[in-house]
Amino acid sequence: MRFCLDEIVKCLDCEVLYKKDSFDSKKLFNISTDTRKLQKEDVYLPLRGENFDGHNFIDKAIENGALGYFTQDKFKVNKDAEFVVYVRNSLVAYLELASYIRKKINPLVIAITGSCGKTTTKEMLYSVFSTTYKTHKTMLNHNNEIGFCETMFNMPVDSEVVIVEMGMRNLGEIGLLSKYSNPDIGIISNIGSAHVERLGTLKNIAIAKCEIAENLKTKEQNGLFIGTKCPQIIENLKYDGDKIFTSLDDVNNVSIALESTKFTYKGENYEITQSGEYNILNALLVIEAACARKITFENIKKGLLNYKPIEKRWEKTNVGGFTFVNDSYNANPESMNAVLKTFLSIYPRPIVLVLGDMGELGKDEIMYHKQVGEFLSSYNDVILLTVGSLARHIARNTTLESVEFQNNEECAHYIVENIKKGSTILLKASRSMKFEQIIEKVSEMVVKK
Repeated sequence: MRFCLDEIVKCLDCEVLYKKDSFDSKKLFNISTDTRKLQKEDVYLPLRGENFDGHNFIDKAIENGALGYFTQDKFKVNKDAEFVVYVRNSLVAYLELASYIRKKINPLVIAITGSCGKTTTKEMLYSVFSTTYKTHKTMLNHNNEIGFCETMFNMPVDSEVVIVEMGMRNLGEIGLLSKYSNPDIGIISNIGSAHVERLGTLKNIAIAKCEIAENLKTKEQNGLFIGTKCPQIIENLKYDGDKIFTSLDDVNNVSIALESTKFTYKGENYEITQSGEYNILNALLVIEAACARKITFENIKKGLLNYKPIEKRWEKTNVGGFTFVNDSYNANPESMNAVLKTFLSIYPRPIVLVLGDMGELGKDEIMYHKQVGEFLSSYNDVILLTVGSLARHIARNTTLESVEFQNNEECAHYIVENIKKGSTILLKASRSMKFEQIIEKVSEMVVKK
């Protein structure tokens, strides 16, 4: 969305430090926070964080053709600019402008958070709502304050629905996003141990996630909360409006295959092109949101069938005679066990698991990895390969045949030299483990052979 200087001053109640007499205050322009992507006649908004300061690139922005810029520092006035606007906090200004766009375009806002499953649910929501409405969404997993602003700034002016993914690392962050997005529908996929290192307890994680309801529209405004039947959500949610809770107990006729999952919910039969009970839970949240906005069952089913996961989410690749299933976009104990349960139940033996470290689990991180090993002990005809100093505790607490590696390259070499061609190999770890390198290395080695 484009702004003019008069509109910005009115919206932010900010001070214009400098303006050339010849500049038209009604001239429209785009706002950019990145000098690398800034186009000629954009206006530069420099953000300041713990490890960076966009103010250091103001002169570069002007050299690259910026019309003007915002600043938190009154002494930073470059008179080569057409104008300079002073704001007390550039991130707050960015959020306020994003909120202004949200109110001006006035789409239905669906906000989604959760310890795991939120990106998948967001993508399912987009696939379903796009069958009926002009729908916009958070890109990839850009789910912090800056990502929210990017979502609003990039939203087409004719958007009818916007789906906002909300991530967090500490208390207060979801509440901030809720404040500026003012959702019509708020969704929590689940509460798990992701970020327990920072927040200390599952209760604190639940409190942080339930902040999504702080600025959720009221019952009188047709606001709606949707969540799984999770005790932590139910106990910590503070919302007086309409609420819907779902669980696997509400479905029947479940059939899980290699490429699909079928189930019946409230008398309707559904199919998704992904495997696993955890994907059913995500789909239930989407179905309830869609029904609340009068999307037909036909379009809900069509949207679920059209859903495609983003990169590194159950991504199948055939390399060198091996079938890799890469689910290394993220990992915590809940998502790890859910994916393992699904993978082990649908793929024929023998199969290979490559498991890596799960991050941000705090003081009990070793225990969580040990529990994964114990969970795997009930399975047979499975080869376990682990990568990382934490994942080795999975290998050392299971009855499965296992081999430990320090890095991805060692693991790739072992696969090529020791694993039987035709094997199916699951990759699961936190994103920091960069498990795509295993596939890349295997591919390189096969080509050389």
